[in-house]
Amino acid sequence: MKKSLVLAMAMAMGVTASAYAANPFSDVPAGHWAYDSIAQLASAGVVDGYGATFGGDKLMTRYEMAQIVAKAMAKGANCDKLAAEFADELDALGVRVAKLEKKVDNVKITGNIRYSYKDGSHGHGTNKGGSHDGAAQKSYNRFRTRLFVAGQVNNNWKYNGMIENDRYMASGATDQDKTILKRATVDGRLGGLKVSAGRKYFNIPTMIDSEADGLEVKYGFGKVNLTGWAMKHLKTDRVYGEWKNATDDDDRVYMAKVDGKFGKLGALASYWKVDGNAVRKGDDGEIWTVGLDYPVAKDLKLAAEYFHGDKGDKKGYDENGYFVELKYRGAKAAKPGTWGLWVAYHDRPVSTMISPSTIVYAANYPDLTNNDGFKGFEVGGQYTLAKNIVAGLRYYDFDGREKKLNGGKSNKVRTVWGEVIFTF
Repeated sequence: MKKSLVLAMAMAMGVTASAYAANPFSDVPAGHWAYDSIAQLASAGVVDGYGATFGGDKLMTRYEMAQIVAKAMAKGANCDKLAAEFADELDALGVRVAKLEKKVDNVKITGNIRYSYKDGSHGHGTNKGGSHDGAAQKSYNRFRTRLFVAGQVNNNWKYNGMIENDRYMASGATDQDKTILKRATVDGRLGGLKVSAGRKYFNIPTMIDSEADGLEVKYGFGKVNLTGWAMKHLKTDRVYGEWKNATDDDDRVYMAKVDGKFGKLGALASYWKVDGNAVRKGDDGEIWTVGLDYPVAKDLKLAAEYFHGDKGDKKGYDENGYFVELKYRGAKAAKPGTWGLWVAYHDRPVSTMISPSTIVYAANYPDLTNNDGFKGFEVGGQYTLAKNIVAGLRYYDFDGREKKLNGGKSNKVRTVWGEVIFTF
């Protein structure tokens, strides 16, 4: 190895003589002009010689030298002149490295950990605000871990899965430490269509917040998007409203939605067809929704949605419901110190619901059917404590819509929900 190359590399790495640098090569004795530099380069993993010897008297190939330059650059060394000299060899080496990295990155794992606390009370009814599988009590602490697995099938298709572990820190809970593969889909494109199929997460917060087996198809043109769903109810999933007390896997939901942006105004319209559920006694049912959102001021957005269920009069239920929300700013996990607040009002007859997010968060609401759904308000806020650490707090105050259907009994629900989410 030429003296100029050793000195150049040592200078690029910021190497200076050091009494603490141990030289691993028997053919570079103490006192040799390159002893300290070679010792430091070896310690940093930039040079590795030939076993126990350095082989400084051997001629190096350009490719061998390019490997050393690449390692030094990976350590943060400024090797611009050497990189220019060995540009072709580094480019060839980079191609091989890129291929290796692409294969290693074929499967990616991310996740989040959420600690949550729920405290709920009911004015009437047997269920409690903290009710969950295996335990019925006023409050509970929950520790949930989710791992998201993404695998590249080819340039157009991916596999996406989610493994979830739930830990309810409550006495008497039978579902502690459950770990399941909760989602598993293949996602890709067929021509201009975006397709997702398998056991997936179906989420439109005002209508459904649930895993189910099914298919999603999306198509966009300009600022308008079309979405279609076909899904099958999971027997083990918690459901409310139109799916309340469903007992088999024949319950199906089909949805078609169009949404878009028209200047600052956002708009949507959706159609839902629900088959084979307990509330409708096996009858087919339909739900229509129309929604708008608009930024009424800087960082302040107003949203509203109207719902109509065609089977509302089956048991004397109402057919029409609505939702209004005012939201200010929003917490972003990647930006510490960001925050958001919101307040919303719900008036939701049972004929207009499937499993909206609000019911999932608020409580396992008792006697939805006998009270014809719920009405009331919620307030909440989120704050990013540090990068990828977000805390949130929500409060719900709901009541049954029709006390006459429940013998005139009040069914008020007040729920506090707190959470901290760590994303990685």
